[in-house]
Amino acid sequence: MRRYGPAVLLALVGAAILRVSLFSELYLRYVQAGLRPYLVVSGAALVLLGVAVAVVTNGADEEHGDGDGDDHGDGDDHGDGHGDGAGNGDGHGNGDGHAGHGHGPGGPRVAWFLTLPALALLLFPPPALGSYSAEREAAQRAARGVGTFPALPSGNPVDLTLGEFGSRAVYDSGRSLKGRTVRLTGFVTRGGDGTWYVTRLLVSCCAADATSAKAEVRGAQAPPADTWVTVTGTWHPEGGLGSDAAWPPVVDARSVRQVPQPDSPYEKR
Repeated sequence: MRRYGPAVLLALVGAAILRVSLFSELYLRYVQAGLRPYLVVSGAALVLLGVAVAVVTNGADEEHGDGDGDDHGDGDDHGDGHGDGAGNGDGHGNGDGHAGHGHGPGGPRVAWFLTLPALALLLFPPPALGSYSAEREAAQRAARGVGTFPALPSGNPVDLTLGEFGSRAVYDSGRSLKGRTVRLTGFVTRGGDGTWYVTRLLVSCCAADATSAKAEVRGAQAPPADTWVTVTGTWHPEGGLGSDAAWPPVVDARSVRQVPQPDSPYEKR
């Protein structure tokens, strides 16, 4: 069985990738939607490679088995060799050959531990990043120039991402948020002074490069951390444009409604 370890490991990893990318939307917890075709192709390739390795290994086992049968069939020669003298050099050579066959090419048993991450992804996919990741991030943001933004769509409320709401609140000299009712969806994070935020993680490629966007919510009781909510309210201006005092932006809530986590929990940065 040890000889088939590489094949099993390849097939498990490939099956785990297909499980989260082809047969479900779980891949959206880790990467952008545009990377799905690459994940599917990679997973299928790994499964096929695992099958190919298993076939080649099985063929090698059968061929080796036939060779062993032929060698053992020469019983007379072995008998003659041992009758002539126990110290025969050929006798030692045969002993070494059998010892090598006993070890086999399966590799060290510890390599089987490599199957554990693949099994974990296959059976228990980890959740999307949440409040812990958002709160751990240092409060560093790339400098952006203050300027005007495109006009918002007509009608109230207007649905905005947390990233867009934050950019307009902090940097928009045209104050396009003023007097508008906005609707923001994200998960709940808490501040050390009793404040709470509706938060979303922004990614460029995958979860590894995630940064957070958030808005402080006032006028409503905080749900438990990591609860997904839709907050409807109005922007509450604070601080000067582009200043630290303007971050994070504030929204005066008119309603807070609990919602299920969206299939794609991240915003594109």
